[in-house]
Amino acid sequence: MSTIAHFGELVVATILALLPVTNPPASAPAFLAMTEGMTPERRLGQLRAACSFMVIILVTFLVGGSLIMRFFGISIPGLRIAGGLMVAGIGSGMLTNAADRRPSEGDSGSHESDRDIAFSPLAMPMLSGPGSIAVTLGLTSLAKMWLDYVAISIGIVAVALIAYATLRGAGAIVAFIGQTGMNALTKVMGFLLVCIGIQFIVNGVLGIATDPVIIRSIRDAAGP
Repeated sequence: MSTIAHFGELVVATILALLPVTNPPASAPAFLAMTEGMTPERRLGQLRAACSFMVIILVTFLVGGSLIMRFFGISIPGLRIAGGLMVAGIGSGMLTNAADRRPSEGDSGSHESDRDIAFSPLAMPMLSGPGSIAVTLGLTSLAKMWLDYVAISIGIVAVALIAYATLRGAGAIVAFIGQTGMNALTKVMGFLLVCIGIQFIVNGVLGIATDPVIIRSIRDAAGP
C-alpha cells in the first residue's frame, strides 16, 4: 500500500510542479493568434502534435537528466539547489513582468493556414521551455527506482492532457476572464513557481546538512 501511495504522490507532485510553469491559460492568447486562419481540424492537429512533443521533450530530459548527473558527478542536493534557483528566477520574472517566456501576439508572424507551429514555438518554448525542463530535472531527485520514473512520466502526460484541454477551449477562457484576469493568473502562477523553487533549495540544503559523509567530515575536522 505504501508503494501505491508513493506512486500516487509522485504523480500529483509532478502535476503540481509542472502546471505553474507550463501555465496553459497564459498561452491561450498567443495560441489563438498563431492559429488564426487555420481550420478547426488543423488547429486541433497542431495542438495535439505540440502536446505530444511536450511529453517527448520532458520525458527525454527526465531520463537523460539522471545519466548526465551520473556522468558529471552532480549530487542530488546540488541538482535541487540549481533547479530551485532557476525555477525561482523564472517565477520572479513572471511576478515582476521582467521576463516574458511567451511570444507576444504581435510576434506570431503570418497566419497562413499551412503554418506549422506545433514544435516551435508552441511545444518549445511555450509548453516545455527552460522552466519545465528545470522542474523535470529537479523531479529526478525524487526518483529512486524505475517505478518512480513511470509515475513522473504519467504526471507529465497528465499535464500535457490538461494543456490540450485548456488550449482547445482557449477562446472561451480568454473571453471569460479577460486580459486583466490573464495577468492576475500569471502573477499567481509566478508566486507558486517561486515557492516551488525555494522549496527545492531548502530540500537541497537539508540534503547537504544531513549527508552522513559531510557530517563525518565535520566531526573529523573538529577532532577531539
